[in-house]
Amino acid sequence: MVYFVGAGSGAEDLITVRGMRLLQQADVILYAGSLVNPKLLEYAKEDCKIYNSAYMTLEEITETMRQAESGGKTTVRLHTGEPSIYGAVREQMDILEELGIPYESCPGVSACFGAAAALNLEYTLPGISQSLIITRMEGKTAVPERESIESFAAHRASMAIYLSAGRIKELVKRLIAGGYGENTPAALVYKATWQEEEAYVCTLKELPAVAEEHGITKTAVVLVGDAVAYRNYQRSRLYAPDFETEYRRRRI
Repeated sequence: MVYFVGAGSGAEDLITVRGMRLLQQADVILYAGSLVNPKLLEYAKEDCKIYNSAYMTLEEITETMRQAESGGKTTVRLHTGEPSIYGAVREQMDILEELGIPYESCPGVSACFGAAAALNLEYTLPGISQSLIITRMEGKTAVPERESIESFAAHRASMAIYLSAGRIKELVKRLIAGGYGENTPAALVYKATWQEEEAYVCTLKELPAVAEEHGITKTAVVLVGDAVAYRNYQRSRLYAPDFETEYRRRRI
């Protein structure tokens, strides 16, 4: 059996309990060494075989899974954050299906939620934004034209932008061109929930200077939107005295 496990946003205690137990039971672990906190490997048992997939091709990864399965072993494929977001898991799953190898997924905490925790943010503030857009700029991997930074910026919702810290100037230019004002609240969170975490709140136009001042060019999430500043939002109707639910009658 192969388990795709989300390692969480960084801190070793932010993996799920289920994910931790799967690591403890695994005979083979393939982990994304470029981003996964190596402290998570301390959950592995002594005789577990551990592979760093940063040095492996897709074919080498799936062949390792196939060999483990043929030996009756349990494999954990440990991905950074939440595997369903930029995890490149579907291509692995398709090959496993072709090979007749069963697999399951165990979710994790994505970096944008670790970043929100670092800043005590709520992305969905009433009257400000009720949506969170998770995206990235195109790089070595293309982005569909309909999902351009400009097209998403037009909504002026809360946005978490991955894999783009190395091109902050271009990112800011495109966000403003798409619809955000240059004074829109923004944040740059480096290695959210890791011991090395750094978090800076500024305006959109200040982002390039903040990134340059602190030497941040990778492993960071850019947050944009009025929710970052959490000002002028409306109180949630859920707990209003005149709001009735199946659990609570109106108090006014």
